[in-house]
Amino acid sequence: MTTIRSNADSPPLRTSRLLLGLAVWLGVALVIGAQGALGRLHPPGPQLVILALTLSVLGSTRFVPSLRAWVARADWRTLVVVHVFRLVAGINFLVLARRGVVDRAFMQAGVGDVLVAVLAIGLIAFVRPTRPGARPLYLAWNVLGLTDILLVLVTAVRLGLRDPEATAAFGYLPLALLPLFVVPLIVSTHVLLFRRLLAAGDGAATTRVEGGMRTV
Repeated sequence: MTTIRSNADSPPLRTSRLLLGLAVWLGVALVIGAQGALGRLHPPGPQLVILALTLSVLGSTRFVPSLRAWVARADWRTLVVVHVFRLVAGINFLVLARRGVVDRAFMQAGVGDVLVAVLAIGLIAFVRPTRPGARPLYLAWNVLGLTDILLVLVTAVRLGLRDPEATAAFGYLPLALLPLFVVPLIVSTHVLLFRRLLAAGDGAATTRVEGGMRTV
């Protein structure tokens, strides 16, 4: 008889191995970006790459038991901390748009990323998952953050279909890291946080201890 192990029975992936996996993914993205392979794709090719990478990450978190267990037991703030790096991306968008390297339409993306990153820092610093009312705050932030990144993707598709040169810079380093690594990771963590928040009851965060620490 086949026994299906639950998340509670599956040992979570060690953080060191998770970081190693992310480092390998980043390394592959750097190689592809250096070769300019993404730059040879016409819209919606790059967007399909983003979709494929995002689905691969989400699929792994569902079908790899140790990774699924890690996600189920991770502190909510662990999923949010990734988005602090959007502060760097947002500032870069603003600078590059002002210099004309990317279309000025991406200035909105820069402002949105800076706002989402600042709010993420606020959540991590001041809103513990065990705090009463924390869940609605995390949920509101997650809706805002996902909406922002989806608007960026829509802007890129619109500009790329109208004029491929408007998004050509995203096919080469350093901007190629956005579609090849950053955006799929951002979208995936938003979806995973939604999964955690919607699965948790209002009082779940105050009573459950997952993976040796109070969760998220």
